[in-house]
Amino acid sequence: MARITTGIGSSHVPAIGAAIDNGKTQNDYWKPLFDGYQPVRDWLKENKPDVAIVVYNDHASAFGLNLIPTFTLGVAESFNPADEGYGPRKVPVAEGEPDLAWHLAESLILDEFDMTIANEMDIDHGCTVPLSIAFGEPAEWPCKIIPLCVNVIQYPPPTGKRCFDLGVAIRKAVEAYGEDLNVAIFGTGGMSHQLQGERAGLVNEEFDRAFLRDLTADVPGLVKKQHVEYMREAGSEGIELVMWLIMRGALGDAAKETYSFYHVPASNTGAGIILLEDE
Repeated sequence: MARITTGIGSSHVPAIGAAIDNGKTQNDYWKPLFDGYQPVRDWLKENKPDVAIVVYNDHASAFGLNLIPTFTLGVAESFNPADEGYGPRKVPVAEGEPDLAWHLAESLILDEFDMTIANEMDIDHGCTVPLSIAFGEPAEWPCKIIPLCVNVIQYPPPTGKRCFDLGVAIRKAVEAYGEDLNVAIFGTGGMSHQLQGERAGLVNEEFDRAFLRDLTADVPGLVKKQHVEYMREAGSEGIELVMWLIMRGALGDAAKETYSFYHVPASNTGAGIILLEDE
């Protein structure tokens, strides 16, 4: 059967992608961050997944205020990098895994999750930056990609509990798939940041580090965390962290932390990454 063996939580700061694309990863500003990412890249070279389910949010590239699905699953053969106003990132086209994606769609909908099915969808920095963080600059991504887009832009976003429960259902669906596949799941977004208003530029390192810790130390506490707490402690865009709970729900209760790293600043945010292995 297929198995989810690896969970990765990562920020998807667009400036990180720009640093990679413009050859600035080793300058004085960016080098400490990319040095912190290297152990994850090294681990993935030795433990390459067959498929990566990437949970992220769109930034008005595939969706806008005229259409706001809560959960969207990409089932296409491939997904092109989106043009976010300055041309598409020069990264590989993401090759999909339609058979597994359609299996997930069927299983999740019959499990009473109302998934939007995308037969065509461009993926923006929310999806491509975590892939670059994890895999560097290859000619093609080393695994198939299934994008899972979550609305954390327009109120109301899904709760942390709903996201965690979706992760549990994804695990169930993957394990019911007949082909022998090694599956990784990425939860992306965050960490603490606010892009507008009186608190623009907010970074809460204490909150971010506690969130990383509690992905293994206090998962029930994270699942209970309410929107208002994310907003108060992590800023208006800190709500993106609920997407990490889809990743966490897709791993077993005994998942262990293999590596984590946190750095401030990365552009105007705190940047974190965690690698979890399923027992």
